[in-house]
Amino acid sequence: MRQMILGHYALLKGGLEVDGNLISNIDEREIKEQCAIIREKGIKSVVINGVFSPIDTIERQEERAAAIVKAELPGCDVVCSKDVANLGFLERENAAILNASILSFARKTIKSFQEPIKRLGLHCPVFITQNDGTVLSGEMAAKLPIRTFSSGPTNSMRGAAFLAQGQISEAVMVVDIGGTTTDVGLLHANGFPRQQAAYSDLAGIRVNFSCPDIKSIGLGGGSIVRKTDRGLTVGPDSVGHKLQQEAIIFGGKTITATDCMVQADPGLDIGIAELANKILTDEELTLFKKALQSKIEKAIDKMKTSPEDIPVLLVGGGAILSPNKLRGASRVLKPEWSQVANAIGAAMARVSAVVDTVKSTEHKSNAQLLEEISKEAVEKTVSAGASRASVEVVEQEALPLQYIAHKTRFIVRAAGDFDLEKIQTQDVSGEDDEDNVNDMSQYGRLPKRAETTSKHHTDIDVDISTYRPTVKDRVWYISETDAEWIATGCYILGTGGGGSPYSHLVRLKQELHKGAIVRVVNPHDLADNDQVGCGGGVGSPTVGIEKLPADELLEAQTELFRVCPNPATHMISIEIGGGNGLQAMILGASTNMNLPAVDGDWMGRAYPTKWQTTPVVFNERSPIWSPIAMSDGNGNVVVMPKATSDLAVERILRAALAQMGSHTGCAESPVTGAETKRWVVEHTISQAWRIGRGVARARKENRVDNVAESIIEECGGSGTGRVLWKGKIVGVERTLRGGYVYGECFIEGVDVRQDDDGLQQDGAVSPSFQGRIKIPFKNENIAALRVREDGQDEQQEDVLAIAPDLITVIDAQNGEAIGTPEYRYGLLVVVLGLAASDKWTGSQRGIEIGGPAGFGIDHLAFRPSGAFVKPRSVIDEFDRVV
Repeated sequence: MRQMILGHYALLKGGLEVDGNLISNIDEREIKEQCAIIREKGIKSVVINGVFSPIDTIERQEERAAAIVKAELPGCDVVCSKDVANLGFLERENAAILNASILSFARKTIKSFQEPIKRLGLHCPVFITQNDGTVLSGEMAAKLPIRTFSSGPTNSMRGAAFLAQGQISEAVMVVDIGGTTTDVGLLHANGFPRQQAAYSDLAGIRVNFSCPDIKSIGLGGGSIVRKTDRGLTVGPDSVGHKLQQEAIIFGGKTITATDCMVQADPGLDIGIAELANKILTDEELTLFKKALQSKIEKAIDKMKTSPEDIPVLLVGGGAILSPNKLRGASRVLKPEWSQVANAIGAAMARVSAVVDTVKSTEHKSNAQLLEEISKEAVEKTVSAGASRASVEVVEQEALPLQYIAHKTRFIVRAAGDFDLEKIQTQDVSGEDDEDNVNDMSQYGRLPKRAETTSKHHTDIDVDISTYRPTVKDRVWYISETDAEWIATGCYILGTGGGGSPYSHLVRLKQELHKGAIVRVVNPHDLADNDQVGCGGGVGSPTVGIEKLPADELLEAQTELFRVCPNPATHMISIEIGGGNGLQAMILGASTNMNLPAVDGDWMGRAYPTKWQTTPVVFNERSPIWSPIAMSDGNGNVVVMPKATSDLAVERILRAALAQMGSHTGCAESPVTGAETKRWVVEHTISQAWRIGRGVARARKENRVDNVAESIIEECGGSGTGRVLWKGKIVGVERTLRGGYVYGECFIEGVDVRQDDDGLQQDGAVSPSFQGRIKIPFKNENIAALRVREDGQDEQQEDVLAIAPDLITVIDAQNGEAIGTPEYRYGLLVVVLGLAASDKWTGSQRGIEIGGPAGFGIDHLAFRPSGAFVKPRSVIDEFDRVV
């Protein structure tokens, strides 16, 4: 997709910090220079994306840059990313790029809807449904088509819920068979489709707007059927909307799935049945039916989260293709009018609007700000076409930003019914409008562009059971598969903190695309006089989703070694949890510092402070973290040649952090190889890899219900941890103190294999998880505690697990970790407790620093969740001598 769409990109001056201060102003001359290059390349669509642009109401950098581009390139489509999606730089950029790439097609499509309405003499507007089940005016849909392209499955699923009223009381799999594709998704018992997680994945492209969790396959009424030497094939290509011109039963010459179904059942009132009499032999007809059934069953199986059978609801015009019995389906339902379920779902849609912004809480309370932002969301919904009387606020979230005084991210969504009286019919116009709106020939398949930057890469479907990492002469050479599994494991080991590894994984994969060699070595192979450097990101993970890493980590390393006499020979991550778990490999890549990463870290998880590290626990010298350097990537560097203590280092750097954009890169002075072998939490990159592999295997084998058990098995077996709880998040409270987000997450016990109501087949909630627990957190999860029915404070017997043991929350739908900033009502989760490294639990000092007291909890004591088992080294297991 990158090769087909990307024609040019440039990194220019501009962007804001989270507090609204300028990173730098835009440079008009710089923008005009890029416009000349774009003109020369013949590019007609441009995306402008600025750091923290969704909260930019003063500088309006994207709008100003867009005005310059429009003046320089008349007739060019210019998309401001803030109009397309909210906070999340990479995801918003991806969504804006996809939006820009289909604008011309969208205008023509919307026009093709409006023209017949006019010819019929109807004086009414055209509305297009969005991916989340709400609607846009035709004019807005032509500007923001990305919000509508996946609305079909949502409409069908909501329509299916309406048609199946009274027939289902549990979760059901909806199979929507159209003319070209079959879409499969899970419909909860409350009538709403299961949504993808906080971020949606579209053909491998990560975006941040709500989409149903859908599996699409190339099977529909127009699927082309071919006879080959090896048998019969059905699809994935299709005649699509030309079915009535090209299908045999309509006098055409192409054999389609509909033709074959009419041959199999001449009673179907479709086309001229006699024309389909001899299309296939009896044997071929049997093969055809088996092929259809197999494709549908595999798609259903792919979307299931447990091996149990589930009811299947068939809708769509192509539902005739499906048999009445399917493997994996407890029953198959075809409700009356199922062929128009999509239209019914669209007719039920409402108007909505979202305000996602960062505000100061210094002079106003959260309640006051929520009231103001709610009013803004209501006005935005009314402006989008809703009746004011019908608008209501349906979602509110307040997320304090770590390490940033008096700053909170607010997300408010409002929804209402359309005010049809005030909506005026509006035509969609554009430079590419033509008289013949039905001529779509110019939008045929395009050749790929020449690759502009990196090597072409195609993801390979890895056979997990046979995959072997590349380890030669006790050096592990990281592949993209390794990197992806490690990133998944890092977030799970982050115990809710550390920030999402996603942007760092993208960076690491970019280095690999460039041909970088990324090496990992066993800590026990270090020489005593080796110098093991350390580096990582510091600051708010919420800022990190918008202000992506640049060269600040490398710049911090460069500045550190101006004052540090011993250059590093190896790199180690300060924490394996979250995004920092990948930093040793990124810094050590041959395209950067060209140093091997050590298979270990200083925490074995994530902690909020530098003094909560194993070198400080061992206390063999003080301070450990001095000299130290910190860079913001924008030319500002702080270097501390010496300090009185590690606590002083922490306090001074936190103070500087607030003035450096609340997200920086840090470089810590090296320790010796001998010290590393004594202090390191061993083999944590290996542990993250094994956890990621376990999650990937559970997904592939449709065992997501048991993914927590798979993680425990990868960490050493049942004695090393346990599933603490399964349930639904029913409440989240957050407050900001001293730059840290403190809060509590409340989880009601339910059977996560079922719908939001948590009912098992016998109508009872699992006895193991009856009641409610809470997870207090300080950036990272501190404990899992039963909530007492009498409302009194928890006692020692209410502790399910507590730090330094790892308490991690994973998404019950996909096995991915959920960080504390992502906790929200309604998420179905599994809470996992894992035994902490003996580097923490082997001494009273370790328990004091990393345990309850280290988080300010004095009334609860640490009791281990299990027996720690040292992670098995990937290098030890897979090494081969060359």
